[in-house]
Amino acid sequence: MELRVLRYFLAVAREETISGAAEALHVTQPTLSRQMMDLEEELGKTLFLRGKRGISLTEEGLFLRKRAQEIVSLVERTESAFGAADTDIGGDVWIGGGETDAMRLIARAARSLRAEHPNIAYHLFSGNAEDVAERLDRGLVDFGIFIEPADLSKYDFLRLPVTDVWGVLMRKDSPLAAKRAIRPDDLIGLPLLCSRQPLVRNGISGWMGDRFDGLNVTATYNLLYNASLMVEEGMGYALCLDGIVRTSGDSPLCFRPLEPKLEVGLDIVWKKRQIFSKAAAKFLEHLQKQLAG
Repeated sequence: MELRVLRYFLAVAREETISGAAEALHVTQPTLSRQMMDLEEELGKTLFLRGKRGISLTEEGLFLRKRAQEIVSLVERTESAFGAADTDIGGDVWIGGGETDAMRLIARAARSLRAEHPNIAYHLFSGNAEDVAERLDRGLVDFGIFIEPADLSKYDFLRLPVTDVWGVLMRKDSPLAAKRAIRPDDLIGLPLLCSRQPLVRNGISGWMGDRFDGLNVTATYNLLYNASLMVEEGMGYALCLDGIVRTSGDSPLCFRPLEPKLEVGLDIVWKKRQIFSKAAAKFLEHLQKQLAG
């Protein structure tokens, strides 16, 4: 299976037509069509559902798309690392993380490092803890930002000097908006949107105590932005971290912290015995100096 063919396959999956993919790749339609049939024959699987309106992926095709994206990404990262000139540190730094205001620390480190090494490029992946850990373990990102509690047994890490605060996102015209903080009894019976991550649910369960079973969870989310739109449209209240969704000015939303206060720490992590590119190694060195200073 050649890398070129995987790139062809990804183009067809993206464009959903042979003609569109052929145009994007600057190859002829018959050539591309033959390459895709040869790929299916090589794998012994049907990868495409071919219809009059276009092409969609079978279950096997979806699996290959995910793996092909990982393979192509790794190759491109490797080429970028080797392509950087020895006299200047350049290349790519890949960072994955959940939604947290602590990303500002990473942004500040990247900005100040850019003054010394302008040829370093940064690539961000947003996802929940499971998504980030998977990409970290597969070598698709250099660093992950983990919100505690998190299993760090497989990783080296730096604890970031910030914490995130848990609370409730709601409309400014909701009854709870008159409160300065939200206590466990305030949430009983209300329609709630909660993170689907198990460790997050465990943390909220510990804060709620024996009243956790009284929560009325009507929706779950993995990233907050879309959940905030549901809150804005009156779907309920979102249990979330502060500082992710704008609540100032003309925003119809507001945030109220939990009481007793529930804070979580944050860590930037990387695989043990990780061999970094020059760009990633320089970024980590720079971040360590900034945090120490």
